[in-house]
Amino acid sequence: MKRKELFEFEDFNWFPESIRTGLTNLILVFHKMMGTTEVLATLIGNLRAQLKFDTIVDMGSGSGGPMPNVVKAMNENSSDTILNLLLTDLHPNKALVEKINNDTIDYISYREKPLNALDFSEIPSGLKTMIASFHHMSPRNAKQILKTASDNKQPIFIFELAKNNVPFVAWLLLLPLSLSILIIMSLVMTPFSKNLTFTQLLFTYIIPIIPIAYAWDGQASLMRTYSFNDINTLLADIREPNFTWEINEAVKPNGKKMGYYILGYPES
Repeated sequence: MKRKELFEFEDFNWFPESIRTGLTNLILVFHKMMGTTEVLATLIGNLRAQLKFDTIVDMGSGSGGPMPNVVKAMNENSSDTILNLLLTDLHPNKALVEKINNDTIDYISYREKPLNALDFSEIPSGLKTMIASFHHMSPRNAKQILKTASDNKQPIFIFELAKNNVPFVAWLLLLPLSLSILIIMSLVMTPFSKNLTFTQLLFTYIIPIIPIAYAWDGQASLMRTYSFNDINTLLADIREPNFTWEINEAVKPNGKKMGYYILGYPES
């Protein structure tokens, strides 16, 4: 496989939650800069017209990701029935769960109990999504997630913001420059973070743990992303006649390509 098994700070259980939140805040700012909400709203809107679902179960939601904004945009710009969003994670942030579940938006909720993305038995039917989180899965677990969706005849939509199309040697040679650029970007992006806290400011500008973690995780995720050939390898013995798989590049409204998506759904 082209994918490399590198570590990311946010994957470690020992990584402090307050610093992790600052890190994921930066990721949300980056999603906003890239226009991820608009791209996902269009793609998922087309899927809804085709597959007729009223619930999305987002797996590996972390600090929420872009999906709450995606669903809000879809509900505000559609005359269809309300689309519900259930956020889930293997290690749900208790403070965030409480905040979202106490919010006035009743069509968005966060599951309090941990959810392993390998098991669909405890979650409602509907479109399963993984947004910029699939690359965190080992090949074994990634394959199992795809197989679980197929075995349970549940539609699944996986989106990755990057494409693993850089040779590993080139990635290594450019790593010092790439890390420096991302560290500078994090310093500029921090003031635009939603719910900016003193802790995030402290560990950004005084003790720069967040910029360093953001830069490394961003570069590591590029090499951890599954290439198209990798995905086809994962799907090689999963494909079934009555379950369709699509792998395509995502396109922004201006026509520029941005990442890719994997779509699996049962044939009607």
